Amino acid sequence: MNRKDTRLNEWFVPKFGPTGFRIFIGLLFLPYTGMCISFAVIGSLLSSQVLWDRVCAIAAIYALGLGVAAHTVDTIGSKKVKPWGSYFTRRQLWFMALTSLACAYFIGIYYMLLYTPLLWIVAILEGFFVFAYNLEMFNGFFHNNLWFSVSWGALPVLAGFIIQTNYIGLIPLFVSAGTGIISYFHITVSRPYKESKRSGHDNHHIRRLEAFLKVLSLGTVLFALGFAIHRLVFG
Repeated sequence: MNRKDTRLNEWFVPKFGPTGFRIFIGLLFLPYTGMCISFAVIGSLLSSQVLWDRVCAIAAIYALGLGVAAHTVDTIGSKKVKPWGSYFTRRQLWFMALTSLACAYFIGIYYMLLYTPLLWIVAILEGFFVFAYNLEMFNGFFHNNLWFSVSWGALPVLAGFIIQTNYIGLIPLFVSAGTGIISYFHITVSRPYKESKRSGHDNHHIRRLEAFLKVLSLGTVLFALGFAIHRLVFG
């Protein structure tokens, strides 16, 4: 298996373990999935009263819906180079995608039916983007940096706030605009970085891009963690 074609040389892929394990962990794009989960958690923590079961629920929803489902669908739908080669078959990828997406919606539907019906709007939109963005549907209309920043940058904040409150306020709207901008910066750096890594280049420019992605993703996760600890301790 060609290391360059499967992106096994990415910084977030473990350097140990069987090939299947390494590819699966790489497929999850954990630092970038962590950013999206962090945005959803931040949205939840913006509520005046935090219900921690709902914080955990929205984190699990995005871990399953983006971390597993969207990324496996992306592997299926890649039109050029398959980012993780052909280690997993299409049937295996579809099984992982649909099972994880079903689990995410199972969690969400519990809250939407009993407490937060407004969350249906975000749930439908995010489900649409899982397929429209990653399968490059509608001639790839939604497969661009703008829609990436909307779907995995802005909407998670709103989802996190809505699952707590069942309404949308000005503060979460402003914060979602900010996280959308952060996601836009992330994807505009990630695309050239990905192409350079795939080509096998290793130079100062690539190391700068990689450092930026590390700081952005890990910084976002640490901020969300710090915010969560603050709300847990001080309310």
